[in-house]
Amino acid sequence: MSVEVNLGLLWGASTHRGARRTLNEDAYLAGGSVFFVADGMGGHDAGEVASAAAVDALRPLLDDAIVGVDAVRGLVRAAHGAVRAIETAPGRGAGTTLTGVVLTEQGGEPYWLVVNMGDSRTYRLAEGELEQVSVDHSEVQELVDAGEITADQALTHPRRHVVTRALGAPETPDADYWFLPVHAGDRLLVCSDGLTGELSDERIEVLLLTQPDPQSAADRLVAEALAAGGRDNITVVVVDATGLADGLESTAPRDARADARDDEDTVPRAAAWRETLS
Repeated sequence: MSVEVNLGLLWGASTHRGARRTLNEDAYLAGGSVFFVADGMGGHDAGEVASAAAVDALRPLLDDAIVGVDAVRGLVRAAHGAVRAIETAPGRGAGTTLTGVVLTEQGGEPYWLVVNMGDSRTYRLAEGELEQVSVDHSEVQELVDAGEITADQALTHPRRHVVTRALGAPETPDADYWFLPVHAGDRLLVCSDGLTGELSDERIEVLLLTQPDPQSAADRLVAEALAAGGRDNITVVVVDATGLADGLESTAPRDARADARDDEDTVPRAAAWRETLS
């Protein structure tokens, strides 16, 4: 259901196992100022256990309206450890993507801290335009970045579902972080690839623009992804900044997507900073 919190946030969430899957290996955490989606992998029920372990590890973040950056970093590491600790059949590891946003502050102003590992995605709808904030950690994204295939070719590439980073991976993975200024009227979308594998960004933008309530937007996105084929689990969280109280809106421009602690990296597609999960 949609929930309004004391900083003027309104959210809605919807999840479905899809038309072809018997298990839903997605999980999400939504409440207060914390919004994450995890897409588990590993076969049998390992993916379901992995995504649940990840969001459970992050659950303490729900206790605070404004969350400290160090708390997020520490619990993302804890989530990685929790997934690594899952017992699986020999030769089968458990893993999960993780993406989402947490309301934090820098220099006395509110920012979204965006977190990403894997190919689930975080988007922002601002001033009528949809922008992908996170960058996929996948084989096809690496091919696109190298100029070997186009973004359109990536949509049908046979390796499009192969991720290059995940919580629980046997190698030591890196998590990407960004700071994103909070502005009233902006809408955030956090989703698994069950949505983006069925609907184009253009269609997602239309649905987000035409559904005024975040819960109806989440429900409509899932319904259309199912109608388009529903080949994977589908999970969607939509978050609206409806007007922050007491002048809490950030004075930073919307395109100031970077690490607010320093300005060494302001390239839009680059992570503000990358952290190895030991």
